[in-house]
Formats: sequence, structure tokens, C-alpha cells
Amino acid sequence: MIQELLAIGVVTALIAGLLGGGHCIGMCGGIVSALSFALPPSQRHPARLLSLLLMYNLGRISSYVLAGALVGGLGQLLVQSIQPVVQLLSWLAVIMLVMMAAYIGQWWMGLLKVEALGKGLWRRLEPIGRRLMPVTHPAQALGIGLVWGWLPCGLVYSMLILALSSGSAFNGAALMLFFGLGTLPTLLLTGALAQQLMAYLRQGFWRQCSALLLLLFAVLQAWPLLGLNRFF
Repeated sequence: MIQELLAIGVVTALIAGLLGGGHCIGMCGGIVSALSFALPPSQRHPARLLSLLLMYNLGRISSYVLAGALVGGLGQLLVQSIQPVVQLLSWLAVIMLVMMAAYIGQWWMGLLKVEALGKGLWRRLEPIGRRLMPVTHPAQALGIGLVWGWLPCGLVYSMLILALSSGSAFNGAALMLFFGLGTLPTLLLTGALAQQLMAYLRQGFWRQCSALLLLLFAVLQAWPLLGLNRFF
């Protein structure tokens, strides 16, 4: 069952990252722009900006992968010590996918309450990132990206619940890697392009299609849990 859920989960994580682009730009697009435009005008040429953006995102996705490995390992320990917990964790992942769909579709904003759980940790980490600014070197960009990856985000937390139910630290890391790669296209854009993409992703039709697709993934995640896969 774990392998079936992992295969679905990897695809779900990648698609969720892509579909959550509007949310990612809204939360993190300002950070990207602020960090980019903090460079002196003489250093703000495309190749340098791209190298810094890549390092920011490498750090961010690395933090996602680390978090995924930690919660995936925790889930493995729980499953080994309390066997019935695998079903509980898997159903929790389905519930979080439904909450994510409701959030993206703007049907219900309960995911914001989950997002608030990480604010205490963020208050401790944010000053570390501030000490690395202004960014003038790729190593600084990587460091800020590593901190940035712990920014409280309901979509990230939903994926971490999926990682928790994945069965191992490796599986959890893989899920978060694919989620991070899914968010990458939107967060590599800055300025006018990001604003245009955000306006497009926030259109009602796109939001509803994205939410319905995530609901479909929730159904696929629940299918083997209900034992319905034996009929097909």
C-alpha cells in the first residue's frame, strides 16, 4: 500500500507545487523581488539575477527536502511502533489534500489555521536571514534560501503531512523534492512577469480547475485505503 500511495503522492506533490503557483507568488514573490532589487543597479544584470534566484530556490527546496526526510522518518518510526497508525497517517494526508483544494478554490480557508502553527519557529529563524542581507554573493543567497524554506505555508504543511505518511525518510524527502520542483517555475519569475502570472493563476476558472484536480488526487490517494483498487 505504501508504494501505491508513494507513486500517487509524488505526482500529487509535483502537481500541487505547480497549481499552488498563485499562492507561492503571493507569499514569496515579494521576497524574491526584494532580494533581487536589493542588488546595486550596476550588478543587476540578467545572468547575475538568475544565479542568485537559482541559489535562493536551491536553498528553499533543500529545506523542504530536509523537512520531508525528518517527518518521513518520524512517520516510519510511528508505523513500526504502532502498526494501525499507517492508516491514520494516510487518511490524514487525504484530509490535508482536501483542505488544500478548498484553500486554492477559495471554498474554505481553514488551511490558514494550519499555517499559523509555524509562526513560532519562523520568529526564531527570520533574524538569521536578515543578517545575510543584502545579498551580493551566491553563498548568501543559498543561506537565505535555506531559511526561507521554513516560512510558514499551508501548502508546504499539507505536503509534509503527505510526507509523514510516506513510509520512510527517503520517501518523505522525495515527495518534498517534487513539490519544491513544482513551485520552481513561478518563483523563478520576478517583476512584471510574476505579476502577470499571478493575475492569471488567480482567475476564478483556473482556481476552480486547480482545486478540482487536487480533489481528484485526494480521491486517488483514498482509493487504495478503501480497498477499491482490487475491483479494477
